[in-house]
Amino acid sequence: MARAATRTQSILAQLALALVIIFALVGLVLHGFSAEVRARVFTSIAERPGGPMTFRFILQPVMAALLAAIDGVRDARSGTPPYFWSLLTGTTHRVDRIYDGVIATSRVILLGLAMDVAYQVIVFKTFYPGEAAIVAVLLAFVPYLLLRGPFQRLARLWGVNAQDTGDNAP
Repeated sequence: MARAATRTQSILAQLALALVIIFALVGLVLHGFSAEVRARVFTSIAERPGGPMTFRFILQPVMAALLAAIDGVRDARSGTPPYFWSLLTGTTHRVDRIYDGVIATSRVILLGLAMDVAYQVIVFKTFYPGEAAIVAVLLAFVPYLLLRGPFQRLARLWGVNAQDTGDNAP
């Protein structure tokens, strides 16, 4: 079901996934998951759109939305089920579909991690790795996850279907 990824795409996806997992685990080990920590994380995330580097709250979701649109049209052409819906209800290719999404968003996730590290060092004068993982996933993967299926449905409404190959050759 998943399209074949190049070696570079696969490496970037594995790097993004590994960094998110490592950041989350290191954040848990260093800071735990107490009520105080959760309150700090959510307060900190809520205050970020008004602080320095606000552009990333627009840039990352827009990039994820563009990737979702491209992949949604590709899904419409290939006849695959809508992305998020297939993750919820499909059992056969769920891991392949998730990996396909990680491959598509890996650059945006890596960019998000780098920008959040810079933001935290500038604003907090420290680094909370768990927060960086949360913000990167919220700004990059979640918009992609939520928008790929609707873009596929829009493509089908506009007449793109499984028979379309993109070629106009006779």
